[in-house]
Amino acid sequence: MSLSYLSRLNLCRKVAEDFLKPVYGYYSSSQRGHKHYNPKFRKFRAAKVIKVKLPDEEKLKKKAEDYTPEEIRTRMKELGIFPVYFPRERPVYLSSTSGVFEAYVPPEGDGKVSKITKEGAKQTWEFIEKKGKSMLALRKIRSFDEDFEIEDFLPMAQNTYIKSHEAMAARDKENLIQYLTERAYPEALYNIDRKTIHWKFLKSIEPPRVVHVRHTSLITKENYFAQITVRFHSQQMLAVYDRFGRLIYGSEILGKDVLEYVVFEKHLSNRYGSWRIHEKIIPDWKPPSEPGLLTYRMTADDPEQEEEEEDAKEELQKSTELSSVNTNEKSVAATESALARA
Repeated sequence: MSLSYLSRLNLCRKVAEDFLKPVYGYYSSSQRGHKHYNPKFRKFRAAKVIKVKLPDEEKLKKKAEDYTPEEIRTRMKELGIFPVYFPRERPVYLSSTSGVFEAYVPPEGDGKVSKITKEGAKQTWEFIEKKGKSMLALRKIRSFDEDFEIEDFLPMAQNTYIKSHEAMAARDKENLIQYLTERAYPEALYNIDRKTIHWKFLKSIEPPRVVHVRHTSLITKENYFAQITVRFHSQQMLAVYDRFGRLIYGSEILGKDVLEYVVFEKHLSNRYGSWRIHEKIIPDWKPPSEPGLLTYRMTADDPEQEEEEEDAKEELQKSTELSSVNTNEKSVAATESALARA
């Protein structure tokens, strides 16, 4: 065979294949499950079809009360809605305790009894007996703050004591929370409400000293709080004026000796905790302080004021009646004089 014959035969075969190609594709597609012979545009052909979920009439007829919790859960999953979760546990942040734990009991006559006397020696002995627990509490404080020392704490405590009272006198509510705990803060606001306070720290009669140290844990064993009771014996000036500017307590001229036991608290587990005033211990043997004079504004509900208003109304009515009578008499006299002239 010659080469020209073979080339012609191959050309005829190609023409026959091109002619019969759609037929072969038809039969091959029918054998493959009605799929298109060319899978190139399969995604675009699938995008033409939109699957629509028809509503279920039985579910539409059902009321919300008829569904079981499991059916509600599956239905919310189908719709892509997260189930409502009502947590039983809520986060709680404790920045201070609710009171003084193992409160210090001041000895009777403190500040007036000398240590040489029998009562003074008894007070010193009781202080030594209670010093053991205080030392254990100091050890716990130093486990959180290695540099803690009583000698460094006392000047800071006195400064906090003075700054807190100055903030109360100036009604500086923003800075007051830096010196008072969340328990003492509302009590301080109540005491300065509708009052003008003039306060001044004059001098310390005795240097402040620590008389009581305690610590405790709340909720968990790692959540520790510490409280230190400091004895302040100082001379202060206090004058309280009411909202009308009247002096109701104290004096701006005279200074008084004040003996106070102030409890400072710190959240030891909090890295950024600070020592703040938590409470003042008032001993039972201390005589009650002089109560302040209460002043009131006169209102219309006061019976004395109502009587005064009624008397004023009666006097006004009488004066108007007398003036009307006088005007009538004058008019009568004028008419008589005019008739006499005529």
